[in-house]
Amino acid sequence: MTMASLEVTQGEHFASAHAGPLDELSSYQFFHPLGKGRGFPGKLFLKEPLGMTGMEVSLNKLPAGQGMPFYHKHKTHEELYIFLKGSGQFQVDGRVVPVREGTVIRVAPDGSRTWRNDSQEDLYYIVVQAMAGSMAATDIEDGVPLPERVTWPD
Repeated sequence: MTMASLEVTQGEHFASAHAGPLDELSSYQFFHPLGKGRGFPGKLFLKEPLGMTGMEVSLNKLPAGQGMPFYHKHKTHEELYIFLKGSGQFQVDGRVVPVREGTVIRVAPDGSRTWRNDSQEDLYYIVVQAMAGSMAATDIEDGVPLPERVTWPD
């Protein structure tokens, strides 16, 4: 993956990144072994630059008229696709789901998936990948309130 101009800031208990405007996601490329050396522009994985240990997240831009050239599934990871802008189609186990801004799709590891942008505008989406069945507690049960009062520097 090329890291175009990803700006990463790290602290003791956090990491943040700024990848730039969504319409410039094409400046990032992912090199997949099945691509035979060809890069796929518009995909930025965030696990390594942010030091994530329990999930993978990617920012994605799929140009108009393009599509994923193969089906895939996972061994242990479920995926959550969050569509931000544009429209297209998502296929899971032979079922086609129309996608557009605000569509969210969760796919189990064994789900055979692919997607395409069959529109005239770019399709932007986020993919969150985590091990299926790994959430030991609900969000509320895992959160721990702290006694400090919230303050903001002027």
